[in-house]
Amino acid sequence: MSEWKPALDAIVGSRHGGKTDHVLAALRDLDSRHPHVPEIAAEQAFTLASQGAHAEALSAYERALALGLASPAEQANALFGHATVLLRLGRAADAVSALDCARVQFPEHAEFPALLALARHRDGRSCEAVRLLLDTLIETSDDIGLAAHQRTLRALARE
Repeated sequence: MSEWKPALDAIVGSRHGGKTDHVLAALRDLDSRHPHVPEIAAEQAFTLASQGAHAEALSAYERALALGLASPAEQANALFGHATVLLRLGRAADAVSALDCARVQFPEHAEFPALLALARHRDGRSCEAVRLLLDTLIETSDDIGLAAHQRTLRALARE
């Protein structure tokens, strides 16, 4: 086990009820001692984003992604967080591009097309957004009514 891992686990485990002020300081300290660890950068990014520091979070997400997260789950979470802060910064077109790439990398993750639909809507592509959101709903729902009428719903969304 890496020497930084128990410290990171303890810091992340200390989050309670959305209180992250102490977490950010601890993450920054750990990052200064282990500056090339993508997992630390990703946790910093998440914490910054949760505090509304989106520009700083974007930089941390980009660093985590550039360093390369080992776990596919961590990679997917970082890609989602990255796109989310792009949207919050008003960079919908960049979010669309990032999410298009994330969907290729993680085609089984329904969170990416759902967020992509929002990004396309904010980018002024509302018709595409509705189609994608409807497709995602139909593909991920177990509702028998949606399943029974999916062909009609899809056809109407494309008209």
